[in-house]
Amino acid sequence: MIPDLRDLYQQVILDHSKQPRNFRTMPDATHQAEGYNPLCGDRVKVFLRVRDHTIHDASFIGAGCAICTASASMMTKFLQDKTVDEARDSFNKFRDLVMGQVDAAAVAEDLDKLAVFEGVRQFPIRVKCATLPWHTMKAAVDRDPNLVSTE
Repeated sequence: MIPDLRDLYQQVILDHSKQPRNFRTMPDATHQAEGYNPLCGDRVKVFLRVRDHTIHDASFIGAGCAICTASASMMTKFLQDKTVDEARDSFNKFRDLVMGQVDAAAVAEDLDKLAVFEGVRQFPIRVKCATLPWHTMKAAVDRDPNLVSTE
C-alpha cells in the first residue's frame, strides 16, 4: 500500500472509531443480528429498517477494537438506501477486498470510501475484526437467528 493511502486508512479508522456514526439501538428495526469474535472480544449488534426490499436505516451497538468499530460505522452509512441485494453484493466485495482477493481499484466504484479498508489485508488477524459487522449485517438481512462469529 502506498504511504498516502496508508495515512488515509489510519485517519479514517481513527475518525470512525472515535466518533462512530449510527451508533444507536433501533427500536423499530425490521432486521437485526448479533456478532461476536471470541478471539479478540469484538461484539456487535446490527439493526436494519428494511421496507420494499430497501434498507432505509442502519445502525449498530457494541464494543470492539478500532477496526471493528470503524467498519461498522462506515458500513451503516454506506448501507443507507441500498437494496437488500446490493447489501449482499457489497458484503462479498468488502470481504474479498480485505482478504486480498481483489484490489481497491477493482471495487472502489462499488464500495466508495470503504476501499480504504484494503490496508487490513496487511494484518490478517484484523480481517476478522473488519468483517464481523459485515457478516452480522448479512445475517440480519438473511434473518439468520444464530450468533455470528468470525472464528
